[in-house]
Order: sequence, then C-alpha cells, then structure tokens
Amino acid sequence: MPTVAAPPVPIPVKKDPKLANNWRTKPVDQLSDAEVIAMPDNEYMNATQLAFFRLKLVQLKDDILANAGQTAENLRDDTVVVPDPADRATIEEEHALELRTRDRERKLLKKIEQSIDRIDSGDYGYCDETGEPIGVPRLLARPTATLSLEAQQRRELKQKMFGD
Repeated sequence: MPTVAAPPVPIPVKKDPKLANNWRTKPVDQLSDAEVIAMPDNEYMNATQLAFFRLKLVQLKDDILANAGQTAENLRDDTVVVPDPADRATIEEEHALELRTRDRERKLLKKIEQSIDRIDSGDYGYCDETGEPIGVPRLLARPTATLSLEAQQRRELKQKMFGD
C-alpha cells in the first residue's frame, strides 16, 4: 500500500511592526529584506517592492556575468601542459565542474531576464497557474519564482508521480 506524504504546512512569516512603515521613508537601495517583509499585505507588489526586486535581480545578473568573465580567464590561465596524468585529470575535472556551474548560471540568467520582463509587464509576484500572490518571503528566497508555493508543490508531486 503506497503512502502519500502530506504537504508541508506553510510557516507563518513574522512581521516586525516596528519596520512596517520604513519603506515609506527609505530609498529602495537601502531597504532590508525584513523591511520588505514587514510591508502591509495590501501594499503587495507596489512600486517600492517592484523596484526592490528589480534591484535584487539586476545585482544577481551582474554577479553572474562577473563570474562568467572570471571563468573564461581561469580557463585561459589553466591551460598549461601537465605531464602527470593524475594532475591533468584533476585540472580537467575542475574545469568541467566550473563549466557545469556556469551552464546552470546561464539558465538562471534567462530566468532573471524573464523576471525583469515580468516586472515591466506588471505580472511579477503573481503565480502563473493560479494568479494568486507568490508572497514576499518566497520571492526573497527565489526572486525568479513564477509559481506560488502550493502550485510548485503540486507540480513537483505530479513530476514525481508521472515523471517529466
């Protein structure tokens, strides 16, 4: 008899009431994650939050692009001829690992671009499947999220049950 795991119960996010109105007086680039979480629910995806997430996405994009440049430089520098096969294998394995990491970052870069486009179109922060708010805590953890936690759990459960 197969057992079905119960979906995890969402943990309520504690909002610090002292931070609730800081977003009204601070510039976007000085807001902390806690201050964005403390914003009232009726202010969800207002201009300040959209600007905050745009800034977060642009910084993530810049970091990835800087890493890509560093990878190209590292690969050029490490092209010395090593006579020992074990050392050569180690260097090649390190290169392969770095290239896999950059490939994942390349895919993330595409998601970042899509998220910035969603901010421009006004769709950012809302679930693709249900249209419900994704939630600030989830977007802070994964700024490229396009599904609410519940929709993502349903999708993962379907993938687990039926495969890709």
